[in-house]
Amino acid sequence: MDLNKNKPQIEENKKSAQNVNLAYGVVTEALPNTLFRVKLDGKDDIVMAYLAGKMRMHRIKVLIGDKVELTLDSYGGRARISRRL
Repeated sequence: MDLNKNKPQIEENKKSAQNVNLAYGVVTEALPNTLFRVKLDGKDDIVMAYLAGKMRMHRIKVLIGDKVELTLDSYGGRARISRRL
């Protein structure tokens, strides 16, 4: 039995996880259902963002004016708030 046959798949998954588009911004508006409007740092863009699952699970509160780390969607739709700074 060859134990190394799954190794290339694991390396490919690590590479895809490293290609995450991170951005930072400030929460400007809180909307229902844990949606937020976030103004990106260094740009005039405003993005709709939702809370990541771990933040919901641990009940981390995000308020207007908080600086947050975002994971941008590759299609440009929404962003996920992954950390509060």
